[in-house]
Amino acid sequence: MPRELVAIAPRTPVLREYEEPPLQPNQVRIRSEFSAPKHGTELGMYRGTSPFSVRRWDAEYQLFLPWEEEPQLFPMPLGNMTIGTVVEVGSEVKQYKIGERVFGHFPIRETHTVEEDRIEGIVPEGMSPHAIVYWDPAEFALAAVRDAHVRLGDRVAIFGIGAIGIMCVQMCKLSGASLIIAIDPLEKRRNLAQMHGADIVLDPSATDVGVAIKDATDKLGVDVAIEASGSYEALHEAIRCTAVGGAVVPLAFYQGEGRGLRLGEEAHLNRATLIFSRANTDPNRDHPMWNNARIRHTAFELLRTGKLNV
Repeated sequence: MPRELVAIAPRTPVLREYEEPPLQPNQVRIRSEFSAPKHGTELGMYRGTSPFSVRRWDAEYQLFLPWEEEPQLFPMPLGNMTIGTVVEVGSEVKQYKIGERVFGHFPIRETHTVEEDRIEGIVPEGMSPHAIVYWDPAEFALAAVRDAHVRLGDRVAIFGIGAIGIMCVQMCKLSGASLIIAIDPLEKRRNLAQMHGADIVLDPSATDVGVAIKDATDKLGVDVAIEASGSYEALHEAIRCTAVGGAVVPLAFYQGEGRGLRLGEEAHLNRATLIFSRANTDPNRDHPMWNNARIRHTAFELLRTGKLNV
């Protein structure tokens, strides 16, 4: 029997067998080749630390409210994006044929039996699976860089060089930033940032990042700081290193209380402008010209054409 990766409780992943359902006329069966998880939102749900794990989001009020009854969050499928080959098609399927390589937002399992409209599309010729699974990170990075209004000549600091952060480094370079500073405690990530355009890399565990960035910018600070790590301490440092009146863009999915974030210090005296960014919240700040659909299309095209490297 085929297997799938699921969490049966917080921080408890298992590989379990499942039965293949009968193929319906409007469905496509896909054999998985390559899958990836979503390290921010999904990891919070997996650990049980996500706001959605402890409270419910009310779309009408646009507020988190207490659960009316205890939610059943587990077992939870793990994984966010899958590339695979079509092995069966239902009698009513019009868009896809057996043998075509397709991709979609599907969890980590050996096969997927889904309605054809759930498939994102056919894998473009020459586009690697690694580039495709970077689609979500590129989408959120693009929204953050646009919300930050990074312009030609700007000095930018990027905190957290994970999948989203490395996309931010490249997009800021494409936007004409004159100085890009990447901050991450992992040497491998700092090296990767340099490979993709960062001018300075800093280890926050070994240096006072705020002082180092002020020294690198004639004590002015950066015009924009993008915080992609999800650490409240990093968000505090992003505020510290930003010029008076500069923009701080938290794009990470923060968990729990804001320990380490001291808003009575530089945030208050230097009048930091906080711009929270989330790609798939419409209306977009540049509505009606931009919306989530355009963000997603643009991010995918940047990956497909090789303007963003993975």
